[in-house]
Amino acid sequence: MKSIVAALAAAAVLVGVAAAQDKKDPKKDDKKVDAAKLLGRWELTRSTLDPRPKSATVEFTKDNKVTVAVTAGNGKEDKYTGTYKVNGDKLTVKLTIPGETDQEDTDTIQTLTDEKLLLIDKDKKETEFAKKK
Repeated sequence: MKSIVAALAAAAVLVGVAAAQDKKDPKKDDKKVDAAKLLGRWELTRSTLDPRPKSATVEFTKDNKVTVAVTAGNGKEDKYTGTYKVNGDKLTVKLTIPGETDQEDTDTIQTLTDEKLLLIDKDKKETEFAKKK
C-alpha cells in the first residue's frame, strides 16, 4: 500500500523530496497556472506509475487542504489528508500517513483546465486526472 500512496503523492498527488531547482531562464521556463482551477475533486484517468492504483481521487480545497483516496488492486480503500501549495507550475503536496512521517513531493503541472489535470513527477512519470462533477 505504501508504494501506491507514494506513487500517487509523486503524481498529485504526491511522495519523496523534490529535487533542487536548476538555474533557469525566468522568461523561458517560469510558467504560472491558475491555481483556482485546481479546486474540487479529481479522479485518476491515466497513469504511467508502477504500480498503478485500481482507482484514486484527490480533492483540493480553497484552504489548501488535500484529501487522497486510493483503492489498491485488492479493493481496499485508504484515505490520506494533508496540505498543498502551488508555486508557478509546481504543485507541492504534503500528506500525513498514519504510523509514518509526513511525506512531501513536488510535481510539475503540465496541464490544468476546467476538466483535466496532468502532472509530471521528477522521474517524468505522468498522472492524469479528470474533474468530477
